[in-house]
Amino acid sequence: MMVETRPNIAIVGGGIGGLFVANALVAHGFPVSVYEQAPALGEIGAGVYLTPNSVRQFQRIGLEPAVEKWGARVGPNSHYFRDDGAPIAPVQVTDSSGWNATFGMHRADLVEFLAKALPAHIVHTDHRCIGFEQSGDVARVSFANGAVVEADIVIGADGIHSELRPFVFPPSQPVFSGSVAYRGLVAHDLVPHWPTERWQMWLGKSKHFLAFPVRAGQIINYVGFVPADEEMKESWSAPGDPDTLRQEFAGWDPRIEDLLRHVKHTFRWALYDREPLPTWTRGRLTLLGDAAHPMLPHLGQGANQSIEDGMALATILSRANRESVPEALLAYERLRRERVAEVQRGARENGLRYDSSHTYTDLGVRDAAITAHATFRKRLYDHDVVPEAQAVAAALT
Repeated sequence: MMVETRPNIAIVGGGIGGLFVANALVAHGFPVSVYEQAPALGEIGAGVYLTPNSVRQFQRIGLEPAVEKWGARVGPNSHYFRDDGAPIAPVQVTDSSGWNATFGMHRADLVEFLAKALPAHIVHTDHRCIGFEQSGDVARVSFANGAVVEADIVIGADGIHSELRPFVFPPSQPVFSGSVAYRGLVAHDLVPHWPTERWQMWLGKSKHFLAFPVRAGQIINYVGFVPADEEMKESWSAPGDPDTLRQEFAGWDPRIEDLLRHVKHTFRWALYDREPLPTWTRGRLTLLGDAAHPMLPHLGQGANQSIEDGMALATILSRANRESVPEALLAYERLRRERVAEVQRGARENGLRYDSSHTYTDLGVRDAAITAHATFRKRLYDHDVVPEAQAVAAALT
């Protein structure tokens, strides 16, 4: 295919999913622009867990060294515990393709190196999407600053509150999980005994607590999941009270209490997802990441699935031209929709498992389910979206 037939692509959203798909598309030779509503790129300081199904995609676009530099590799000592510190099961994460790579990553570091890897002038900040229309072979996005952008393809990577989602499917309400997450960071210097090569989770009644290293082990990322009352439910993201967080986990494993006594600032997220969408695509507009499939964090797959989306979409579009764009976007949706719906449902179920809810009130049953869940995680992490996407792309031509 001649380079001049490459579709021109506008990406709305400059978070992890939008920046990754931009990198993947640039690697395939596409002209790309990214439009982010914030005045500057960035993420609230918290961790993200990169698993092998996405790490291998960073490798493919030449960003494995950045992951190794900025991430903290966690390995076979990762473990589940009861709330008092009694061990439940190892995480046992390996994958059959040779990777044993999971990394704790500071979100701000990930956004920064994804943005820096792009050619200059691709990312445009202070562009808040307010409208979309398409006719024939042209799609148009309008922004609050008065700009209007025309493209052959528009990718909505603008998160759970996506402005573009209603142009694909009628609006729906986010589903509240009943929990909130306290998130924050503690410098490793303050807890020098804390291991920097493992992911650890403690499980209690209606609560669970996660900790893993980020930024090459210099920082410990923590997340405390607790039930929410109505007042907490109203907050999507707000400053949390460190003393309230400490009270929620008082009497748990002393390691947690020791970590939390160093917390000076914490943020509180009400946890929402949405029911799986029956369609992500309309004409020359398609959705990616949380815009298409917001999920609870209980499998650590929100960012990882958006990265799979991005690599699948770039791979399929590599065999498309301007005329075949709508067909290619539908093929991307068909490839991805079932897998991410399974992960969305799995994240909900895993949250119930972690919090000993419903069928898991017997801790022996719960602990056995946690142990057995390693099989699901292995299948999740072993998945490589590229061969599937290549087969889909070949079928389009």
